[in-house]
Amino acid sequence: MAVVYLTEEALKKLKKDLHHARTVDRKRISNEIADARSHGDLSENAEYDAAKEAQGKLEARIAQMQETLANARLIDEERVDTSTARILSTVRYINLRTEREKAVKLVSAPEADVSRGLISITSPIGKGLLGKSTGDEAVVQVPAGELRLKILEITRDG
Repeated sequence: MAVVYLTEEALKKLKKDLHHARTVDRKRISNEIADARSHGDLSENAEYDAAKEAQGKLEARIAQMQETLANARLIDEERVDTSTARILSTVRYINLRTEREKAVKLVSAPEADVSRGLISITSPIGKGLLGKSTGDEAVVQVPAGELRLKILEITRDG
């Protein structure tokens, strides 16, 4: 896995989520498995199968969080350069086809939340905006076709 850049807030959340998964969620699923076992024959026990599947998903999630944590690098938000679009930049742009303005914050994949305007730097739009300066045009390939975005402003929150 490549380096994952995280804010201090995201790093704290990741550690908290990992701790919760290791302690609370593991114990809950272990109890569900024990309860399902007590119902007898495991070969036709849907509760047992569901609990074992949940355990597998949880362990995969824990492994993914551990890997992200192992590859995490903390970003100093105060030092984000605004001459070009970079991680933690807020980029205001206009879609040249629809003439609609939008502002998004470029973040790492684990922090992305499109509904809150947090766009991953690994997404098509994030990749298209990275490295651009105010006044530049970005041509972005998305599943629906091609977007032409003109950068209006690059700022840093905080």
